[in-house]
Amino acid sequence: MRARYRSLGRTSYAAASASSRKAARRALHAAAPASGHMQSQRGSAPLGLAAPAAQHIGRMLAEGLRPGALELAAAIRSASALPGGGGGAALAGCLHGLAVKAGRVASSATVAKAVMGAYGRFGPLADALLVFDEMARPDAVCWNILITACSRRGLFEDAFVLFRSMLSCGVVGQSMPTAVTVAVIVAACAKWRHLRTGRSVHGYVVKTGLESDTLCGNALVSMYAKCGGSRAMDDAHRAFSSIRCKDVVSWNSIIAGYIENRLFQEALVLFSQMISQGSLPNYSTVASILPVCSFTEFGRYHGKEVHSFVVRHGLEMDVSVSNALMTHYSKVLEMKAVESIFASMDVRDIVSWNTIIAGYVMNGYHYRALGLFHELLSTGIAPDSVSFISLLTACAQVGDVKPGMGVHGYILQRPVLLQETSLMNALVTFYSHCDRFDDAFRAFTDILNKDSISWNAILSACANSEQHIEKFFVLMSEMCRGVNQWDSVTVLNVIHVSTFCGIKMVREAHGWSLRVGYTGETSVANAILDAYVKCGYSHDACILFRNHAGRNIVTDNIMISCYLKNNCIEDAEVIFNHMAEKDLTSWNLMIQLYAQNDMDGQAFSLFNHLQSEGLKPDIVSIANILEACIHLCSVQLVRQCHAYMLRASLEDIHLEGALVDAYSKCGNITNAYNIFQVSSKDLVTFTAMIGCYAMHGMAEEAVELFSKMLKLNIRPDHVVLTTLLSACSHAGLVDAGIKNFKSIREIHRVVPTAEHYACMVDLLARSGHLQDAYMFALDMPPHAVNANAWSSLLGACKVHGEIKIGQLAADQLFSMEEGDIGNYVIMSNIYAADEKWDGVEHVRKLMKSQDMKKPAGCSWIEDFNFLAANSNKFSFVSLRGWRLFPLSKNVSTGKDLEAKKETMDFKLTKVHTIPTSPVDDKFSVTVVSIGTWQCVNTAHTANNTLTRDLKVLPVPVLEPSCAWTSNEFFYPTAPECHSTLEKHTTFGTNCCRLQISSQLHLEKEQEIGIQGGSRAALKRWARH
Repeated sequence: MRARYRSLGRTSYAAASASSRKAARRALHAAAPASGHMQSQRGSAPLGLAAPAAQHIGRMLAEGLRPGALELAAAIRSASALPGGGGGAALAGCLHGLAVKAGRVASSATVAKAVMGAYGRFGPLADALLVFDEMARPDAVCWNILITACSRRGLFEDAFVLFRSMLSCGVVGQSMPTAVTVAVIVAACAKWRHLRTGRSVHGYVVKTGLESDTLCGNALVSMYAKCGGSRAMDDAHRAFSSIRCKDVVSWNSIIAGYIENRLFQEALVLFSQMISQGSLPNYSTVASILPVCSFTEFGRYHGKEVHSFVVRHGLEMDVSVSNALMTHYSKVLEMKAVESIFASMDVRDIVSWNTIIAGYVMNGYHYRALGLFHELLSTGIAPDSVSFISLLTACAQVGDVKPGMGVHGYILQRPVLLQETSLMNALVTFYSHCDRFDDAFRAFTDILNKDSISWNAILSACANSEQHIEKFFVLMSEMCRGVNQWDSVTVLNVIHVSTFCGIKMVREAHGWSLRVGYTGETSVANAILDAYVKCGYSHDACILFRNHAGRNIVTDNIMISCYLKNNCIEDAEVIFNHMAEKDLTSWNLMIQLYAQNDMDGQAFSLFNHLQSEGLKPDIVSIANILEACIHLCSVQLVRQCHAYMLRASLEDIHLEGALVDAYSKCGNITNAYNIFQVSSKDLVTFTAMIGCYAMHGMAEEAVELFSKMLKLNIRPDHVVLTTLLSACSHAGLVDAGIKNFKSIREIHRVVPTAEHYACMVDLLARSGHLQDAYMFALDMPPHAVNANAWSSLLGACKVHGEIKIGQLAADQLFSMEEGDIGNYVIMSNIYAADEKWDGVEHVRKLMKSQDMKKPAGCSWIEDFNFLAANSNKFSFVSLRGWRLFPLSKNVSTGKDLEAKKETMDFKLTKVHTIPTSPVDDKFSVTVVSIGTWQCVNTAHTANNTLTRDLKVLPVPVLEPSCAWTSNEFFYPTAPECHSTLEKHTTFGTNCCRLQISSQLHLEKEQEIGIQGGSRAALKRWARH
């Protein structure tokens, strides 16, 4: 065994550097007793710099005195407490030499133990073993020193060899294992994760009666918790029950064991038992139990109970407890409680700042996180790597590159931070999220110790863009040489990249993931399913979904997104309704599905249901419901969404752009501009505002705003350039449009897309340059050929009455989009306007051969504004008989010219109730007038006629609970009613609308009444 430890120890001596050992030899030579005073002074100098005990030895040597055994032992233990690189190892070696020359090692067990302890901490274990062998009667403390030294260095097998040797001595007395020995060897079993050896030691503990000892029991509880997993927790609990006198460490050990094995409910029960049995939890207990509360079903309430316990016993003064409380409240989304705790802290360390900043990032308050980081810098506390990781995450989420680049510069100025692999990984991820691949790759190359997370981070950066696919495979080859084993994240990156390469690559990635054995993981299976959905192979996706063994919420959401892409509403509803658990993404997908299919009532209903389930709408929810508001052209609904954003502190630049767009499409340019003024100026908000100006024909303002954007060094993309060309097109600014089109490639270095060419065709065609527009469309490059350009040209031909070019454009369109009925209708109207009925008949036959039917057109009107708690209401609405005559030149009945004189009658059929508030449960009555494809202007004519002939009679309110009342009287005289209605055609709080249908007939003098004012009465009337 001695030879074993000599070879073991000689290779492990790394505590003292070569220079330190050289200094130690000089100090040892100078520390020998000398007759001269100067020699003693020279020898004491190195010793007097390290520790108080060493200073005492130095003074004794300076005075010519020989230190005794107790003094030497104290000095050696003092040297052992110093860091090895800070002179502790050199000083301990010096003192050992002094003790040997003084003959204290062989004669004093105290000095020998101190020397063994020093070598066990710093030096080679062989030297400690030499001292051990020279002892005549080593006791249990000596054995414990060696066993502890082996365990500390990870030499667990050697520790057990020593333990067995200690048992084999067979001497009953001081050399037998003690509770400390057992605790050390059991702790070594826990570090080694060797349950079988730990059980054998437990058997010895039972035989020797040490099971009830607190120290041994605590060690056994920790060993079973770390080695056996959840299955061994019964053994841990038995060991805990065997402890006669349980201290707070005993309770902390068993609670930590349950937490480590994710048995959170049992840990909370033990915490309650601990308090009920009179054992007061300490800071460590509270810091351990608080994270548990975040994972349990009623964790929010458990956390508040622990918080109240902390306040009652004054534990909130401890910084670690306050930090744990802030972490818990951050995880349960109660940032107000986090802010309150942070404000009440008298002393804050860097962990406190990191906790609240990470909480803001976790809960989506990224701008607050950035502001708090700046406040941290002003306090003088130096941020650490955790602070920078949170800052980089916040910058990535808001798309703010400058702070992240500042962090990168800070890291480069402090090379020690380059060794923080986690920080460098976060930097790569930050650049990846900001679409700055070159910077991400540069940060990746700066990582000194690359791990699998580093490789996955740069591979994810490549997978974000189709431009870096080749670089992805090059890095994959390098990763195979540098990393021995891939993980599931690597597989996910490969699957994600395959979506850019088409279905063939997706199938290859699918097969490869099967070969490497990762398809059993739910995340990988979901990624494969998502890849098929993105490639448009919904049939294959459905097969995979049916065979998916580990379905979860993500799986269902992927399939809902598949049906969203294909507008399969019923299939999506089946999955959504059968989901055992729905997250916010599930609700958002369904709301988006309803909104994009003009099912606005269902979208608002689902939005209200979402909130009734206890979920809080996020940025995506508001963006989706804004689409429904746009469909209804309701400024009031948009305002309520805006108010909710402010109340919920939803800060997102894309959402602000969506809000600008919503106000714009609802006709409120003032609000759109106000939001643009107060929001962060970036490409998203500029694009939205330029689009607002373009939509309302304010081309000059759009061009001016585009110039301001360029002055701010914001680089335009293809979207804002398309919007700018559209603005010039609608305003007839031909020269400005041509100039901007030329600048796309020459100045902005953007390749013109199909949308850009379509805008140019529309620009030329609208201004009457039909021949130029036609030649421009013919000269489009192959990648830019699209139906929109020819549709714009065809529409302009209708406006200008140009049949020849219209026929050429229609031929192009019919060959490209045979199923688009709108082009056939426009061409038919062109023929009808020129009274070429043969052409009309030809188009009609083409439509009939392809079974085309144009859906009925809709036109919205708002007749009245209702305010609650008023003293008057509308008792009934009377529609006097009226008949509408279509425009004769829009009636394309071919040879039957008598059809020009046919009337189209309308009937009031039903009332749609649509919520006017996405936040509050309020309803309004919707009125839509519907026309047919032959009569384009009929719907608008119906609206005008309805406005003239609608008569409303005021009567007193009979029901005190009435929620639908009018804000003023309307008298039944037609002219007054007409003028009043025109004045109140705005989008108010609660709007009453009526639906007109052209498919049924309304008898003359028929009256339909809305009796009562309550919501229930309104619904009953709608059903009838």
